[in-house]
Amino acid sequence: MIKRFFLLCSGVDLHLIDKCSNGEQNKYAGIGATVFFTALMATIASSYALYTIFDSIYIAIGFGIVWGLLIFNLDRYIVSTLRKKKKFTHEFLQALPRLILAIIIAIVISKPLELKIFEKEINQVLLSEKNKMTLDNKKQIADLFNPEIEKKQQEITSLKTEIEIKEKETNQLYETYIAEAEGRKGTKLKGKGPVYKEKREKHDTALAELSELKKNNTEKIQTKENKINELIQQQKEREVNTQPIITNFDGLMARINALNTLPWLPSFFIFLLFLAIETSPIFTKLISSKSEYDYKLENQESELATWIQQQIDQRNKILETDIDINTQVYDDLKTEEELYNYKQKMAKNLMKLQSDSFFENQKHLL
Repeated sequence: MIKRFFLLCSGVDLHLIDKCSNGEQNKYAGIGATVFFTALMATIASSYALYTIFDSIYIAIGFGIVWGLLIFNLDRYIVSTLRKKKKFTHEFLQALPRLILAIIIAIVISKPLELKIFEKEINQVLLSEKNKMTLDNKKQIADLFNPEIEKKQQEITSLKTEIEIKEKETNQLYETYIAEAEGRKGTKLKGKGPVYKEKREKHDTALAELSELKKNNTEKIQTKENKINELIQQQKEREVNTQPIITNFDGLMARINALNTLPWLPSFFIFLLFLAIETSPIFTKLISSKSEYDYKLENQESELATWIQQQIDQRNKILETDIDINTQVYDDLKTEEELYNYKQKMAKNLMKLQSDSFFENQKHLL
C-alpha cells in the first residue's frame, strides 16, 4: 500500500510500472517518497511562517496544507515530465527550467524552517532591536514635548526671580529705615523722625507690592506647573500607546531581517540540505541510464504517435479520393445532353419571368 502510494507520488503510469521489474518499481517509489516528504516539509514550513503572520493555528494549518499540495503537484509534474534523451546535453537543457524551479522551491521551504530552528537567537536579536526602538521612541516623543516643558519652566524661573528681586529690594528698604531709627545711617540721629517715617512708608509700600506680586506670581506658577504636569502625562500616555507597536515587532519580515544578521553559514547549510532534497529526483533521472520503464513508456508513446499519424494519413487519403471522384463526376456531367436541355429550359423560363417583371414595373411607372 505504501509502495503504491509513493509510486503515485512519483507521477509514473501505474499500469505501465506494474509490468516492470521490482527494482524499477523501487526506484520510482523512492523518487515518489522524496516528492511526498518535500511537500510535507513545505506544509510544516509554510504553516509556521503563516502562524507568525496570522497568530491563528487553524488559518496557518489550512493555508499550509494548500501550499504543501501546491509544492507536491509542482514536484510531481517536474519529475513525471522529465524524459530520457539520447544525449545528456539534451536532457540537461530539458531539466534546466525544472532545476531553477526546484531551487526556488527549496528557498521558499528552507527559510521558514530556518526561522524556527534559530528562533531563540532571532528572539534575542529582536529583543535588542525592541529595546533600541523603545529608547528611540521615548527620545522622539520627548523631543515633541520637551520644548514646551522647558519654555514653561523658564517662565516659572522668571516669575520666581521676579519675586526674589522684589524681596531683596524690600529687605533693603527695611534695613534702611531700621538703620535710620538706630542712628547708624542716614541722618545718624536716633529716633523715629520725619526721615524715618518717609523710609518706613517706602518699605511698607514695597512690602505691599511684594505681597501682591507673590500672590499673582504664585497663581501663575501654579498654572504653569499644572500645564507641565499635563504635558508630562501626555508624554507618558504617548509612550504607553506606542509601546504595543514596538512589542508586536516580531512579524515575518522582522524575523527574516533578524535571521540575516546572524552568521550565514548555518542557514546556508540548511538551504543546501533542502536544495539537495528538492533536486534529488531530477538528478536521479539525469544520472541514471535509460531503464525498463523509460523504454516501455517510449514504446507506448511511439505506438500512440504512430496510430495518430496513421489516422491523419488515412483521413488525408479519403479527402484526396473524395475530391478526385467529385471532380470526375462534374466533368462527366458537362457532356450530359439531358442535363443540358433541362438547364436550357429553366434558363428560358427565368428570362421570361424577368421580362414580365420589367414590363409590369415600367407600366406602373407610366
